[in-house]
Amino acid sequence: MKGKCNCRQVEFEIIGNLPKLYQCHCSLCRKQSGSCSNTATIIPADNIFWLSGKKHITSWKDSSGFRSDFCSICGSPVPNILKESEYYWVPAGLLKDFENEISVHLCVNSKATWDVIN
Repeated sequence: MKGKCNCRQVEFEIIGNLPKLYQCHCSLCRKQSGSCSNTATIIPADNIFWLSGKKHITSWKDSSGFRSDFCSICGSPVPNILKESEYYWVPAGLLKDFENEISVHLCVNSKATWDVIN
């Protein structure tokens, strides 16, 4: 399965099965996504291969350890390593043509007041 940012400069491929998705509703994820939540999955680092554009990836890290990697050209969030682990956080919106479902909602106690979770 392949994914890419809006300007198509950062491209990657994921091998293996894609785990179910999650939505995080914390304030950092809301700001990072510009929406009510952040929809993503987590995969082993060995399952992601960068096809192009790694030189265009910029990172921002909060004092809490929250990290956001994004394309320096178009601003799209891109996969990033999770707190020096062996796993990558992968934004679901970058992936093309896949079928999956959201299995869990995280940080619902801090969700936006206007966020309605079905």
